[in-house]
Order: sequence, then C-alpha cells, then structure tokens
Amino acid sequence: MKLENILSLLVDFKAFVYAGTWPTFKAILWNPTLLFRPTALSRVFMSHVWGMYGSSTDDNSRAVKEGLLTPYASGVVMDIGAGHGHSAHYLDHDKVTKYIAVEPNTLMHDLIRENASKAGFKESDGSLEILPYGAENTSAILSALGGAQVDTIISILTLCTIPSPESTIKAVVHDLLLPGGQLLYYEHVLSHLPDVAWWQRFWAPIWQIPTDGCRIDRPTHIWIEKMGVDESNGVWKEGRMWGKENEPEEHLFWHRAGRYVKR
Repeated sequence: MKLENILSLLVDFKAFVYAGTWPTFKAILWNPTLLFRPTALSRVFMSHVWGMYGSSTDDNSRAVKEGLLTPYASGVVMDIGAGHGHSAHYLDHDKVTKYIAVEPNTLMHDLIRENASKAGFKESDGSLEILPYGAENTSAILSALGGAQVDTIISILTLCTIPSPESTIKAVVHDLLLPGGQLLYYEHVLSHLPDVAWWQRFWAPIWQIPTDGCRIDRPTHIWIEKMGVDESNGVWKEGRMWGKENEPEEHLFWHRAGRYVKR
C-alpha cells in the first residue's frame, strides 16, 4: 500500500479534531459534568464535526444514494443513524409515505427536522418521526412505533459505529423490518486486500476517538451477506451488493452498497 494512502487518514483526523475541540471545550466550561459523561461528551464533539463535514460527506456519496435510495426505498422508511437527515432528500414521495429518523445524538435533531422538511417530510402531518435511540435499542424503537415494523430500513455510514454490530444488524432486520421489506445500505468496510485491511485495523482504534466510535475495519457487507440469500433458513429472499463507482481499491475507506429483501 502506498505511503500517501496509508497516511491519508491523518488529514481527516486533524480536520475533525480541529472542528470539534474548541466548541467541545466551551461546552465543558458551560457544563463541567460532561467530563464525567463520556457518551454525552463524545456526542457534543461529533455534533460539531458533523456540523462542518456532514454536507460534504453527503455530496461525496450523492451518486450512490441516487442509485440506491431513490429507486428502491418505499413505504415507511426508517433511517438508522440518520445524522442530519440528508437521506430524506433522496426519497421519492410517490413511493415513500413516512420518514422515520433514528438518531441517538439529540443535538442533531433540529437539523434532521430542517432537512426532512425541505424534502417534504414534516412532523405536523405525520410524515416525519424522529426517535432518540441507537439502532441497537430495537425494543425501544419498536415500542415507540406501537409495534409496527417498517417497509424499508436504510443505513448510510452508520453500521461502523453501532455496538455489537453483527448481532445488532440481525436484531434490526428481525425486529424492525417487515417480511418482504428491504435493507438498503452504504458503508465503508474492511477491504478485501490484505495490506489495506492491515492498515485499517492499525488505524481503527485511533480513528474511533474523534468519530464517536466509528471503526474502519468492520466487514459489515460480509455480515449482511452471511445472513443468507436463497437459502431455506436464510433471512434474505434476494440480495445484491456493489461498490462505489471509480473508487480506488487501495483505499482506507473502501465502500460497499447493497439492497437485500427480507424473506
């Protein structure tokens, strides 16, 4: 792997630290108890990072989202780890009846409302619902929805941060997705190239510090595929996975996208 690619992550690391450190320090001065609440502190930091880089991250994945969300998302759509709700802009109103944004960082909820409203989804008419939970808390999500499962679950750069990822993915699909429903995902994942994967594992513990636990070494696409396609006891009735167009193979942030339909 080329040295410039190995060290490329440090550019983003420095930018994230720059974006989040000073406003987080001011938040601590205002509320010193944050020092004793690491999860809350991490979310304050990440809210400022995402405030600076969320829109550009959305722009960088626009083509993938247009090919993944716009043609396939339908019915009641649940966006796990919704961030600022950028994905609402890619939903087709002729096919989508409701947008449910699941986002545990409540500091991002106002921007979810703003982006969803621009996309035509509003709490006032029931077409928008925002839930303050992590994807792993499927029981709370299901309870908030009155036990109703959804037609489409979308995950955009989210499964890199959730705890117990493999079991959480299974629980999300089992508990929250209707039979015949779809999982649509776009994630950065562990590379299939051994040297790239080695460096992903090397950087992962460092990268997760300023990114609210984001891991760059998760084989998320493999976990989803392993749940079974066209098998009598498999979860999926059908499924397909693809990459990001023109993305180099030698990349620490190597992406996969996929559409899987629940049996």
